Amino acid sequence: MADVFGQGEYAVRFDWGPTGAQTTRADVAVVVDVLSFSTTVTVAVERGMRVFPYRWQGPGAAEFAARNDAALAVGGLEAIRDDAVSSPTLSPAGLLHGPVYPRLVLASPNGATIAQALDDGATTVTIGCLRNAQAVALWLAPLVSSGRSVAVVAAGERWDANDSLRPAIEDLLGAGAVLAALMSLVGGDGFSPEASLAAEAFTAGRERLATRLHDCASGRELAAKGFGADVDVAADLNSSPVVPVLVAGAFDDAESAQKRATKGFQ
Repeated sequence: MADVFGQGEYAVRFDWGPTGAQTTRADVAVVVDVLSFSTTVTVAVERGMRVFPYRWQGPGAAEFAARNDAALAVGGLEAIRDDAVSSPTLSPAGLLHGPVYPRLVLASPNGATIAQALDDGATTVTIGCLRNAQAVALWLAPLVSSGRSVAVVAAGERWDANDSLRPAIEDLLGAGAVLAALMSLVGGDGFSPEASLAAEAFTAGRERLATRLHDCASGRELAAKGFGADVDVAADLNSSPVVPVLVAGAFDDAESAQKRATKGFQ
């Protein structure tokens, strides 16, 4: 039987979460975690930072940051405590206007976890969000045209009750934005039904994009914690030209990442 669940008959695929990322393994994976990992990575890389993804915070995160001579980003609430005023933050709004850290560790249970899991040399891992959807599509188009496969992975969130996947509409919209832009460049013949429908979902929701992000469950959660500005940063469609690519364990802009891969150094 053909690789039905992996969508292997199609050049461009779409699925959810860590299991979907592994099932739809492709030459290139685009990890989408709009609120907030992929937006934060895009903002950081745009400002000249190299970003090391880490599965989640804990004692190991600080050790990982120290081994990589990097600053460890903390949660938004932690960052405003008196004893953490100088710490970088996971908040994209905070990183957009705060200090620049040349090397930064971002820990997340969703986007970072998926990125690290795919970072085994077989797949090129990049980051997509609403801010850089067009830039990512422009970067992907010649790869697809040359015959390489692409899987766009919506990270989703986790339910507190049992840690199972919670599909999140902000990630559906972010993935759909990348896929819709890519479809306009290469056509939709090679798109799986899942990828095509994600693109259509974005097209249908584009007119009220910021409102939908603010009103969705994740947006309301951030606003309740005092981080509504993160939603505004995330909803700024096609505002960034940056395509973060994972090389030597860290995200860098595509051009710099290519140079690092060629030279083989960190």
